[in-house]
Amino acid sequence: MDIILIPGLWLDASSWDEVVPALVRAGHRPHALTLPGMESKDADRSEITLLDHVGAVVKAIDSFDPAGGKVVLVGHSGGGTIAHIAADVRPDRVARVVFVDSVPPGDGGLINDELPVENGEIPLPDWGFFEAEDLVDLDDELRAAFRERAIPSPARVASDRVRLSDERRYEVPATVITCEFSSEMVQKWIGQSLAFTQELAKIRHVDYVDLPTGHWPQFTRPEELGRAIATSVGPA
Repeated sequence: MDIILIPGLWLDASSWDEVVPALVRAGHRPHALTLPGMESKDADRSEITLLDHVGAVVKAIDSFDPAGGKVVLVGHSGGGTIAHIAADVRPDRVARVVFVDSVPPGDGGLINDELPVENGEIPLPDWGFFEAEDLVDLDDELRAAFRERAIPSPARVASDRVRLSDERRYEVPATVITCEFSSEMVQKWIGQSLAFTQELAKIRHVDYVDLPTGHWPQFTRPEELGRAIATSVGPA
């Protein structure tokens, strides 16, 4: 199965490097993306929008021959939002969306408009900005490595409104890999009809996988994350 790996904010394709081997061993073909404006710390990202990132994923989907079957989209954090929009654009080409510590927003939602913006981009904030749950297992060495590799994200990617139009997206199966909070807690929030879970509640078939760690399992538990993705996708 062709698996398109979509990074979250501040990250490029290399953030999936330690996850890829488990997918390859399972017989899959992973394709990690570097999204527009994230090519380097010096790239011009001043005009990059959320739709530019979605367009890059749709282009990747379209690069595969339809006769070869559907693809799987895996999105970490804000990358889960991008994956969900891409599934809305190409619902007939996506076999499954895997949300890594992420849930899909509904129409009009956004990734995060509360992040500090500097000159049209969002640098990785100081660690004190994040909740304690985000940072579980992210020790000093991993934090230093993350900060060294971090690339500022385009401001509009985080703050542009999500636009969805094809309800066939609800027929695309999904897997939610829960890290900061348990799957039991997420399903409890769905039962309470909390606003941020309402889009997820509309997806017809959702599986849950618990991977207890912080918000960046590709760094803190990469092997386990790779296996969880491979299991959710099924046989190659």
